[in-house]
Amino acid sequence: MGDGRVRLDMREIGTWVWRGIGGALAVGGMEIAADLGETPLALVPFATSIVVVMGMPEASPAQPRALVGGHLVSAFCGLAMLWLFGPSQVAAAAAVGVAMVAMRVTGTMHPPAAINPIIIVIEQLPASFLLVPVGLGAVLLALFAFVWHNAAHRGSWPRRGG
Repeated sequence: MGDGRVRLDMREIGTWVWRGIGGALAVGGMEIAADLGETPLALVPFATSIVVVMGMPEASPAQPRALVGGHLVSAFCGLAMLWLFGPSQVAAAAAVGVAMVAMRVTGTMHPPAAINPIIIVIEQLPASFLLVPVGLGAVLLALFAFVWHNAAHRGSWPRRGG
């Protein structure tokens, strides 16, 4: 199709429904955790990560190393830029640029994690944000994705060699 539309293969509808249910459950779980932890900003970095990990589990950014590492690396970059330059839009923008380079260099490219430095710099979040909710949230999402994807297709996630 030359009009930009994607053709839906009806043989894959079950897979997509399964992924959609998993994504909805993951977002719901993150919402509950954010409410219980009284950290509403905790949900922001993970909403788009959930779409990547649950909707495109075969993609490189959806793999555990990229998911967990990308969130940790980008959050660390945000904390470093906040410490060096204080809270400002320029520092937040620079933190995203530094995070992009750092994720590439460390092999942890996870585009949704780029929101972490913005939130950290603008909201002046403490270093503890790196561990909870960022680190813990990423690990919990990876564990959920492992169980969910492998319940449908044994050994399907993470991708081998990824």
